[in-house]
Amino acid sequence: MADNTEILNGFNKIINLIDAARQNAIRKVNEELIMLYWNVGQYISDEMKKSAWGDAYIDEIAKHISENCPEIKGFNRRGLYRMKQFYETYNGNEFVTPMVT
Repeated sequence: MADNTEILNGFNKIINLIDAARQNAIRKVNEELIMLYWNVGQYISDEMKKSAWGDAYIDEIAKHISENCPEIKGFNRRGLYRMKQFYETYNGNEFVTPMVT
């Protein structure tokens, strides 16, 4: 039978595998969120250039989301404006744009 140290090392290896998987999952979720914010920001930015609504366009999107999907959080006027700002700030940046896309 293996001694206590070998058993504990094996158990710790499992813990390390779990921790590594958790870190990978967090990284993937963050990547998806960044892509979501980038894509929403790009869409809003492009639409606002075509629209005569100006900032009211963001207000209408936020209102539509809150009325039709109240469970979705973070897509209020402030959040949407920040997504637009994020896209417009880093769009065309030779270092950031390729990493996001």
